[in-house]
Amino acid sequence: MTTTARGLAARALDRIEEGAYANLVLPPLLAASGLAERDRHFVTELVYGTTRMRRACDHLVDGFLARPVQPPVRTILRLGAYQLAFLGTPAHAAVSATVSEAPERARGLVNAVLRKVATQPPPWPDDATRLSYPDWIAERLAADLGADAAAAAMAQMNEPPPVTVRADGYVQDGASQVVAALVGVQPGHRVADLCAAPGGKATAMAGGGAALVVAGDVSEARAGLVAANAARLGDAASSVAVVVADGRSPPLRAGSLDRVLVDAPCSGLGVLRRRPDARWRVQPGDVDRLAVLQRQLVEAAAVTVRAGGVLVYSVCTLTLAETAGVDRWLSTARPDLVPLPPPGPPWEPLGRGARLLPQAAGTDGMYVLALRH
Repeated sequence: MTTTARGLAARALDRIEEGAYANLVLPPLLAASGLAERDRHFVTELVYGTTRMRRACDHLVDGFLARPVQPPVRTILRLGAYQLAFLGTPAHAAVSATVSEAPERARGLVNAVLRKVATQPPPWPDDATRLSYPDWIAERLAADLGADAAAAAMAQMNEPPPVTVRADGYVQDGASQVVAALVGVQPGHRVADLCAAPGGKATAMAGGGAALVVAGDVSEARAGLVAANAARLGDAASSVAVVVADGRSPPLRAGSLDRVLVDAPCSGLGVLRRRPDARWRVQPGDVDRLAVLQRQLVEAAAVTVRAGGVLVYSVCTLTLAETAGVDRWLSTARPDLVPLPPPGPPWEPLGRGARLLPQAAGTDGMYVLALRH
């Protein structure tokens, strides 16, 4: 059976709906597909875009459904609605090509629904539906950022991310590059990146071998990613020491390090453009649970910093609990840590650190706080 771009996209979407991660399920399917490069790019756009805009696509088709449909049919309807409403595919091409990928028994239904979506889409009931986010994310961001800034952030995170390449060839978002630079690593420094996977910041701080960076991660598999990325960059491999360790109890002597970065696990609400399925995975309780973990990680990291050394805390999220909230706690728990100047515009001051909204510079959303011991 000939593999088509839309057919392959539907297979990937079915897998994602069953619980697979988009960034893990799609590459092997593409590699085995035999599709031309142009078609592979189209599959990627369909899968990531349909996953990202899932709620909006469901709203578009649900107005024309009299009863629930089986998951494979739902996948095809979402796929068609995404092409019609967000990709700008001509209706005749989107409908006919998508219908041909539907289960045979459902093709009449899919054809009828998609033709109605193409000609009379229902109005959006609210921004959360239009922008395709769970209600709780829209509400949390509105409360923490303000309604206008939250809507702009969510809209920006619906745009595919650009590819930003460092001088050494590593692909890394501009906001993450700023965080790595803020650590201020100098030749000969002893440095730790306690939550290092996949290794972008650790390899940047290693500076081609200028400093020794201990890169830790609690997951053996994720630590392996750090090692692989360091090895790919050549010089970085000799100066990045990868360890499998829990950052809450790092195997490092107290006061032994010049620089420590805690790029902590977080809710990821600033990088949803890169992780199309993350907005459907993260749950409301995760924010407060992760804020507790973040405080534990920073507290443990602070012990390892020498007098005069620097501790940097960063997260790729936008919630106050995980940004300014951690800063407030830290100001009381460790008053001996003195804040350093945060990045300037387009970063905006938040607490003693700074926040970068996705819409400010077309980057990931990020928070960073630098402290001197």
